[in-house]
Amino acid sequence: MLDAIEAVDWARIPGPAGWYRPDLAASGLRALATATGLVQAARAGSVLAGGGLVHDHSGGVFPAVVTAAPILLAIARHGHPEAGATALGLLDDALAFATHDRHTRVATPYAEAVPICCALADHLRGSTDLLATCGLEGKHLRADAAEHWRFDVHEIIAGSDGDGVLAFGALAGRFPDDGPQAAELHLAGRVTPLEQVALHYPPEDGSEGGSPDACLHITGVHPRELAPPAVLFPARCAPGPITR
Repeated sequence: MLDAIEAVDWARIPGPAGWYRPDLAASGLRALATATGLVQAARAGSVLAGGGLVHDHSGGVFPAVVTAAPILLAIARHGHPEAGATALGLLDDALAFATHDRHTRVATPYAEAVPICCALADHLRGSTDLLATCGLEGKHLRADAAEHWRFDVHEIIAGSDGDGVLAFGALAGRFPDDGPQAAELHLAGRVTPLEQVALHYPPEDGSEGGSPDACLHITGVHPRELAPPAVLFPARCAPGPITR
């Protein structure tokens, strides 16, 4: 864990001036990774919540928390139990807190301007085995992460009579069951708003982990705009401008 912390140039990660403290991100993570009890874990958590990864007094979250998420999850898995609980609490806050000014998105391997909450949710979904052993905190994090769904397009078919497009692919998280949703389409560095996306049929196994058999019905978009590897996210997660 310490090697992973030292491998990151935290000062190069953007964040709101006067709020984000990259020095606190590094020192707080080191302290949390090596904590051996409640007091040390609490002190490290206060550092990380005071400008390192989030700012709890203002309820703000910074892009650095996405880089730190695998480290926090590793602390929860391998660190002292009190440090693990602190790490999960920080992830819970980060998923719920608001972004600051223009620092609302991060680059990921699958899209270049992903809302912070959606990128965090992907990390959490990758550790469902860990969260399943973490009691109510883990259950809460799994449920919250599921709300930040992601859909990876694998294949598209034009609808009959020009009635939109059917997109087949992998759905991660839980698509809302209360009707069509607004979404963001990410492809080749571009982000396109979509006004109406509906679940044509859910993953066959009913899981939230992602199935290649999910299908969305999308209107107001040309099929070529949905060519793989297009990715969709819920529009409600991205109120800010497309800057990083």
